Amino acid sequence: MSELLRLSPSHLWFFFDKFCQIPRPSKHEAALSQWIQNWATAQGIMIKVDPVGNLILKKPATPGFENRKGVILQAHIDMVPQANADTKHDFTRDPIQAYVDGEWVRARGTTLGADNGIGAAACLAALADNTVQHGPLEVLLTVDEEAGMGGAFGLQAGWLDGEILLNTDSEQDAEAYMGCAGGVDANIRFHFTHETTPANLQAFRLQVRGLRGGHSGVNIHQDRGNANKLLSRLLLDLQTENIRLASIAGGTLRNAIPREAEAVILVEPARLHAVQQLVAERAAVLQAELKEVDSNLQIEILPTELPQACFSQPDQQRLLQMLLACPNGVIRMSHAIEGVVETSTNLGVIQTTEEGVYIQCLIRSLNDEGRHYVQQMTASLCTLAGADCQFDGAYPGWAPDPTSPALALLRQKHEELFGELPKLMVIHAGLECGLFKAQYPHWDMVSFGPTIQGAHSPDERVHIPAVARFWQLLVAMLAAIPEKQS
Repeated sequence: MSELLRLSPSHLWFFFDKFCQIPRPSKHEAALSQWIQNWATAQGIMIKVDPVGNLILKKPATPGFENRKGVILQAHIDMVPQANADTKHDFTRDPIQAYVDGEWVRARGTTLGADNGIGAAACLAALADNTVQHGPLEVLLTVDEEAGMGGAFGLQAGWLDGEILLNTDSEQDAEAYMGCAGGVDANIRFHFTHETTPANLQAFRLQVRGLRGGHSGVNIHQDRGNANKLLSRLLLDLQTENIRLASIAGGTLRNAIPREAEAVILVEPARLHAVQQLVAERAAVLQAELKEVDSNLQIEILPTELPQACFSQPDQQRLLQMLLACPNGVIRMSHAIEGVVETSTNLGVIQTTEEGVYIQCLIRSLNDEGRHYVQQMTASLCTLAGADCQFDGAYPGWAPDPTSPALALLRQKHEELFGELPKLMVIHAGLECGLFKAQYPHWDMVSFGPTIQGAHSPDERVHIPAVARFWQLLVAMLAAIPEKQS
């Protein structure tokens, strides 16, 4: 029996265990969606699938609660697929190997999918557990959240009837979220001229590994190492030894801080010792620079097969200078909300293809002007470097509403249950709430969840006691929803 099935609350962990068994990276949620549909049908719970694949489940009110305001419990069912370099895992086929580690649940070598699997499991548990008291209850499970919020973008008016939405995609116990950042993707294409590899050069892989990575919104202010930026710094330093660049790649997702990156470089035999010595010197400097936040940084240079082509030297210089100058990290902290990032950007992905180098950044901001500023900055850099830059996938932020009745109820119930008020927060990540407002402007929304650390990285873990408190709070909230106004 799975270790997770021994945990409490049992209904919630039952569903999360199922989620771990059924692969569900973004855009590959069909198998899990079908399992949920089959389960709901067997339980006599009404379920609909909207045109983009979102699941909407509805359950009548508990007897005596029929006149309460309707509530929508909301989560997304996709997960970020990230694995350590030494872990072989096909996220479209292989189950997540979840296990209990003291007070935490982790996965072996991959992301766990607690973001937002725990929230989705809680939504289904509320439907399954007949001891939970509630008014008219709907569950909205969206798809494709992590890869561009496709489910939230596609949600149409008229599918849901409730007035209050409880989003379960927050990741810190004892915090209540009342707003979030918006964002946009920067898609950059750098075209370069191929040259035949010069004779008598040796090829090496320059690798940056061992970084923590993490969520490009939640962890961006912690100054964790970005493998793409570190590799760019190294390569520019190595140009003093006349290296040639054959390829560069790093990161896999625009919303994850890249943990690994590598370049294939060509070195003159007479300069090999100097190159190796410079790599060792720069590695020591970067390790010292990051020792407080990324103590496992590893930089290696290893022999590899000689490629047939490389960048022209002018194109190599333009690319490396562009990558080094590309904005990354926190751009501005909020002056309105202490300790909250207002605007940031993440140099998340670099890929070398036959057509050129593809680069993707995710820009986030609590306001449209902050986002616009970083878009201008990025586009200007690309113009100077001779690269093409297109922006797409823009989604709005969720403007904070300190007067929200749902927020007030959450704070009241939290204090009653745990003896303290939750901290009011605005998250520097893209919750789906801002997009929901476009089709359902009347919804009163609040977001909360258990403690999840290391989301979007193989270090992801969820705190078991915090899950129990999250469930207690959710159940108490549902029972305390006020009656409809006459």
